[in-house]
Amino acid sequence: MKRLTTAVVVLTLLAAPAQAGVTRLTIEARAPIDGLFGQAGAFERVSGRFEGELDPADPRNAPITDLALTPRNARGKIDYAGTFAFSRPVDPARRSGFLVYDAPNRGNMRLGGDPEGHIHVASGWQGDIAPAPSLQTLQVPVAHAADGGPLIGSVLVRFVDAPEGALTLPIRGGLGGGAARPAPLSLETTEARLIRKRSDDAPAQTVASDAWAFADCAGTPFPGVPDPTKLCLRDGFDPAYAYELTYTAKDPLVLGVGFAATRDLVAFLRHATEQDGNPLAGEVRWTIGVGVSQAGNFLRSFLHLGFNTDEQGRRVFDGLNPQIAARHTPLNFRFAVPGGAAGLYEPGSEGPLWWSVYDDKFRGRGPTSLLTRCTRDQTCPKVFETFTSAEFWGLRMSPNLVGTDAAADIPLPDTVRRYYFPGTTHGGGAGGFELAGSQTYGCGLPGNPNPTTDTLRALTGTLTAWVARGIEPPPSRYPMLATGELVEPTARAMGFPSIPGAVSPDGKFNAFLHYDFGEGFDPDDLSGVQTRLPPTVSRAVPSRVPRVDADGNERVGAMSVQHRAPLGTYLGWNVQAAGYYAGRGCGFQGGFIPFAPTRAEREASGDPRLSLQERYGDHEGYVRAVRAAAADLTAQRFLTPQDAERLIVEAQASNVLVHAVQP
Repeated sequence: MKRLTTAVVVLTLLAAPAQAGVTRLTIEARAPIDGLFGQAGAFERVSGRFEGELDPADPRNAPITDLALTPRNARGKIDYAGTFAFSRPVDPARRSGFLVYDAPNRGNMRLGGDPEGHIHVASGWQGDIAPAPSLQTLQVPVAHAADGGPLIGSVLVRFVDAPEGALTLPIRGGLGGGAARPAPLSLETTEARLIRKRSDDAPAQTVASDAWAFADCAGTPFPGVPDPTKLCLRDGFDPAYAYELTYTAKDPLVLGVGFAATRDLVAFLRHATEQDGNPLAGEVRWTIGVGVSQAGNFLRSFLHLGFNTDEQGRRVFDGLNPQIAARHTPLNFRFAVPGGAAGLYEPGSEGPLWWSVYDDKFRGRGPTSLLTRCTRDQTCPKVFETFTSAEFWGLRMSPNLVGTDAAADIPLPDTVRRYYFPGTTHGGGAGGFELAGSQTYGCGLPGNPNPTTDTLRALTGTLTAWVARGIEPPPSRYPMLATGELVEPTARAMGFPSIPGAVSPDGKFNAFLHYDFGEGFDPDDLSGVQTRLPPTVSRAVPSRVPRVDADGNERVGAMSVQHRAPLGTYLGWNVQAAGYYAGRGCGFQGGFIPFAPTRAEREASGDPRLSLQERYGDHEGYVRAVRAAAADLTAQRFLTPQDAERLIVEAQASNVLVHAVQP
């Protein structure tokens, strides 16, 4: 309790006219974490709130859209406030000196213990999420017009696969959930536009302004109860159509403050003293940022926009691991929606996607790089880029490797390693050695069980060794044009086998479309104002995917044990089973097509892929294959010895070929 009181009092003293950054940090709860975590022992979880302010005149804050149009406090600064939490070993002697910042995904983050003794920190960065006890959130200012009136702009919302006959839907960017869209300037439907389409390429059909309302019709007949957060359709929604609502919104949140808030908190925890109110004073020697999916995109944008340099010119993160992140988070433009997932008209791939300088002639952008600003400031981190097959198929990963013309491989800088997890779904599968894939929501194929967790765990250790001791990590592993491992996304180019009863990869690729959001939008920084909605679509960006072997499995990358001793074909794509996009790719979920158990079953079905029995002989033969794969991956530092032992035990306990009948 004494430490809590000291932190509040001393941090109040930081709120001086010449200061910016974190001005107050308040600890609200401290609790033990159940269990012991290896040599690190017992852990505790500490949570609370932090407050900060930004200097709008500081050039390091200049990339934040609309910062100049936000209210100032008495010191001429701009206020923000957010939540934070951290976990650390209870025994100070067991703390490693590493701060690992786990960027929350849509506010979600669970902090547990770490056998290596690392301190893990999470904080709110997404300012459009409503506060909730289970979420990390951030309060950011609202921008106003120069005369003090409301600041306005256009907003586009798409609704796909609405429930049959539904009368009311939330205006949250469609059915994917997330934060509510900004409020309309007016509830008059004559000042907005609603259209519907039978397909993305079909002509638009205008829905008459008297046939819909900004309202809730759940308990009241049309036109319902006026509600700026809901859309009511008099005759109900038809799931065969996609609906597009365009309206004028007001009062944009300055969401780009999330970048600065993360920068300031990490810098404070790393450098501030105990007298400043820093609960981690003296405990942090190195910092690593980790983000998964949306949060990984956030870290890529954070780095690109220059926020890895703090206000004193120091490096914020020494190491960075954006995981399954192919794009930028659309956070820093007026009326941004940070949760996009590469759907139609969703921005996120407009800026530089590559680590070395590349001349983006295809889009007329000139030479760009994710590392341009940190190179200028000499604050670039060491980077591990880790991603799965699903990013190629669903999230437009290809230009990251081969540019927008797909003419040649873009080389990696010495400070970047790229580890590709072949044949894996977004986030990796459940692992294990089951003969059938998991269920998938709305997809035609079973889910892909091929895991990434074991490889990521090993790579985390190599990243910390690289950052702290300069120990070189394993060489990058990923497919390249130069080796013939990246090809067009068709079955013929990939060499995908014809499997009876199985679907083809043809038509499952999410095309990378070149958008023009108007003159007010800065595509390089994904900033400014979108003045053209929906955007103009000029053409598709050439894209490539990995080649496969005779089994349909990808051939290059940091493979899992399961991929090295396969039980079937592991896919980075799946097929939409029903709905508006039926027959096309199923988001960024991967699929699984198991091998036949025996040669007789394979021949009876006409499957060209060897059966499990033909590959491994019997159960012990399969266990030998797993043991050999585990030993090789351990030697290459893509698997820890502990995980290797566990996987061998799991394979021994599995049912693979246990009851197989010899031919």
